[in-house]
Amino acid sequence: MKSKVTLILGGNRGDRELLLNEAVKFITERNTLLLKSSVYETEAWGGIAEGPFLNQVIQVRSSFDPMTFLGFIQKIETDLGRRRAEHWGDRTMDIDVLFWNDRIIDTPELKIPHPFMSQRKFVLVPLAEILPEFVHPIWKKTSRELLSLCEDDSIVYLYKK
Repeated sequence: MKSKVTLILGGNRGDRELLLNEAVKFITERNTLLLKSSVYETEAWGGIAEGPFLNQVIQVRSSFDPMTFLGFIQKIETDLGRRRAEHWGDRTMDIDVLFWNDRIIDTPELKIPHPFMSQRKFVLVPLAEILPEFVHPIWKKTSRELLSLCEDDSIVYLYKK
């Protein structure tokens, strides 16, 4: 069975735009692209990373199961230079699963929906752009509602080359 998988992609090291495009290309070589947000530039979040990130939300149709998909995106991160040295630190590429259809998955390795998405404007702005009426399966609020309730005061800009 094919699933709709919604992802947030981002990074703040290297050629950010090239790396974002490469991540989308690698993901869509094995999955069908359904939706793609604009690219946003955002200040670093979490107090560890330095320098602005480029972020984008995409939705793909996938025949992978969730754990296989997790391994697939982690390999893409590694292939694009990701080193897991510091939690919330600088990185070339980070790919997180936001939604898997409307499933709830809670394992030590994978939590879907993403548990911190409602606290992060850099996730909610592009998410609300492409899926404004999608209802979060736990919080029962749309992406647009989650964005309006978000207390994150960081600035999220539409990226201009």
